[in-house]
Amino acid sequence: MVAPTDSRLICFNKPYGVLSQFTPEGRWRGLKDFIDIPGVYVAGRLDADSEGLLLLTNDGKLQARISDPRYKMEKTYWVQVEGEPDEAALLALRDGVQLNDGPTLPARAQRMPEPSPLWERTPPVRVRQSIPTSWLELVIREGRNRQVRRMTAAVGYPTLRLIRAAVGPYTLDGLAPGALRDVPLP
Repeated sequence: MVAPTDSRLICFNKPYGVLSQFTPEGRWRGLKDFIDIPGVYVAGRLDADSEGLLLLTNDGKLQARISDPRYKMEKTYWVQVEGEPDEAALLALRDGVQLNDGPTLPARAQRMPEPSPLWERTPPVRVRQSIPTSWLELVIREGRNRQVRRMTAAVGYPTLRLIRAAVGPYTLDGLAPGALRDVPLP
């Protein structure tokens, strides 16, 4: 991808069940169901069962700055977990946890109230009457496969719902699921 004369950066609120690619696969929908803008490519990925901010651009250099791990752009996630994490679990996330592919970098981790406004997810998150759920804000600088889910599981609190709220300075603010907006570039 070559840097075009008119670079674009697009923020998209990816709904649950949509792949971070234009082509659908199996039971998952693709971005083409939502985005009809020629020449844009995904900058970073988000699993089909995760929701939230996905960035797209037509500028190869910008795409690399956003998605290449050596730039360590922070990603902020809102994570609904099973149970109520204690301070020891939060400290473990902050220190970095050991995963099967090595230790993670330290993260910023804190409890948070349920995000507001929060849209309904289809299908809804499973609810078990005997086990409470809670929300965490987790900020990481890596992007390993299913990393946030593996991190919360490693400290004993499986992820039920995962929403990426921000990538660097770009946020979900004001974007409904399936909606997009162009971001002014400096």
